[in-house]
Amino acid sequence: MARFVMMYHQGDTPEEPTQETMDSWMSGFRSLGDAVVDMGSPFLGSTTIAPGGEATEGSGPHPATGYTVIEAADMEAAAALAGGCPGLASGGSVRLYEAAQMG
Repeated sequence: MARFVMMYHQGDTPEEPTQETMDSWMSGFRSLGDAVVDMGSPFLGSTTIAPGGEATEGSGPHPATGYTVIEAADMEAAAALAGGCPGLASGGSVRLYEAAQMG
């Protein structure tokens, strides 16, 4: 099995998520079952570091808002799992990355 990082990019999400939003996300995680390697977490803030080392607050347009690591047979199977992400219903997206197996 390969590992994949599901990188969330949220659409319309309030600053303080409602209980309904949290319940939707937890239900989404439960539906992934044993595929979840690391449930991950939401991101709170960001800083971008330029090649010269200059730090700028923020991450530009369409920032990542969280991640989850899953296992799947291949990219197609991982994409099928990612397609159930609750954030998609609010205009968000998921970028899926296959993680190289090291060691």
